[in-house]
Amino acid sequence: MTKKNNFLRGAAILSIAGVIVKILGAVYRIPLSNIIKSEGMGYYQTAYPLYTLLLTISTAGFPIAIAKLVSEKRAVGDFKAAYKVFKVTLLGLAIGGLLTSLFLFFRAESIVDRLGNKNAYYALIALVPALFFVPIMSAFRGFFQGRQLMVPTALSQIVEQLFRVGAGLTLTYLLLDKGIPMAAGGASFGGSAGAIAGAATIALIYFYGRKEIKKELKSSIHTDEYEINQIIKDLLIIAVPITIGASIVPIMDYIDLELVLTRLQIIGYTEAEANGLYGNLKGMAQTLINLPQVFSIAISMSLVPAVSDANARKNKKEMEATIASGIRITLLIGLPCTLGLFVLARPIIELLYYKNDVATIINVSNSLSILAFSVIFLTMVQALSAILQGLGRPGVPAINLFVGAVVKIFLSYTLTVIPSINIYGAAISTVVAFGIAAILDLISVIKYAKIRLNIKDIFIKPFIASLGMAIAAFISYLGLINIVAKINAANEMITRLEKLSTLGAVLVGVIVYVVLLILTGSITEEDWNLLPKGDKIGKKLEKFKLIK
Repeated sequence: MTKKNNFLRGAAILSIAGVIVKILGAVYRIPLSNIIKSEGMGYYQTAYPLYTLLLTISTAGFPIAIAKLVSEKRAVGDFKAAYKVFKVTLLGLAIGGLLTSLFLFFRAESIVDRLGNKNAYYALIALVPALFFVPIMSAFRGFFQGRQLMVPTALSQIVEQLFRVGAGLTLTYLLLDKGIPMAAGGASFGGSAGAIAGAATIALIYFYGRKEIKKELKSSIHTDEYEINQIIKDLLIIAVPITIGASIVPIMDYIDLELVLTRLQIIGYTEAEANGLYGNLKGMAQTLINLPQVFSIAISMSLVPAVSDANARKNKKEMEATIASGIRITLLIGLPCTLGLFVLARPIIELLYYKNDVATIINVSNSLSILAFSVIFLTMVQALSAILQGLGRPGVPAINLFVGAVVKIFLSYTLTVIPSINIYGAAISTVVAFGIAAILDLISVIKYAKIRLNIKDIFIKPFIASLGMAIAAFISYLGLINIVAKINAANEMITRLEKLSTLGAVLVGVIVYVVLLILTGSITEEDWNLLPKGDKIGKKLEKFKLIK
């Protein structure tokens, strides 16, 4: 198997694992919110931004740095140096994980007090074990990836998420009788259970393969001693810039958390009310915003090598076509999701979060109708960041996102204290922040790639198809609901029919969208090449004259 095939196979394995993990993570919060409601989701969401931030700082860039250094040393036959990189980093990350977990253990109470959400204590303290085990797991993942073995990473990711979901939901249900704060702690402990299971899985794979590693060490070519201080220096040079870029969104979420809860209490909301509103926004509405990224992640992962390859060969025509295709497909995913979530916000929330009260349903629906517009910007940031990485400009999207984050902080601080806006100010600031980042990324892509984009094919056609889909879905929902209203049946039956009306409207929207894509010529054979097995699908569709 060639190096290129090895790389593509590895990328495919990690892509599939990534999609599975994303789906499990997104779906997890729907039953969770039906168990602990908006109050519990508020406690749960209070814990996660700090946990994510500490985790990002301790792990974000290190798996990549380990993989790079291990790969380089193995390439010259210096297996001992490659193994030394792993041992040094494993020890360093274990110490880092211990320090961050101890920090959270001793500071959890003061943190939730400062945030004005004391009942989030159990949700925060439950994540202490995860902060220790995830860095250890990331060291093993980097080592295996440096050896071009992607299955161990993929398996550990899937096992981690399965245990997170299984343990989290089980503990939430079992602890519900002890109160919502304790149940939210059970939900959070799912993260720790997943981390322990994932770390155990990849460690077992490592110990199972020790014979192969020992054989490599015996055949190692002796080179200059790779000193520990040099290993640390090389690791930090690679990891720190990546970590800074990866930390922007967690930092943005944590600052949002600090601002929103306290600012809402300034305008008269109690701690419990502010927590509930925050749970509605972040724990329920935000969950649906993350779902479309499951579909756009594969595009982004394909764009980096495709753009990088065309750029390295200085093939401007191919690079321009790849970038145009990447942006167009991203819009074909993001736009219909944005408009669909906007027009069907209330029915979708009633369908998914049916165990919540009417006030919660209304609040989450309103939040979703605003946040829906962040979908298009989030998916665009994802794709454009991948393009910029392929162009050799990885720092540019981080800077652009930082600019958006600064604006978000200002808007969250300003808007959430306006009584008529309150929690919706945080939703508006999120849309604006990612909108700014997406626009700056697009300008940067045009600047550095030196290309011209066809406005009609890339932007107008996908918008027309998406708008037609949204109108068809909304009209069909109204029609189905009117039919249901005329049916004389028990309340339970009416509720079921209303849910079927939502699903029916979504189905109509999908069918209309596919038809409009074909009629407008919004998708071409080249576009399918960016999808797994897409080239074969594209050729079949072209054969039946369904695409150009």
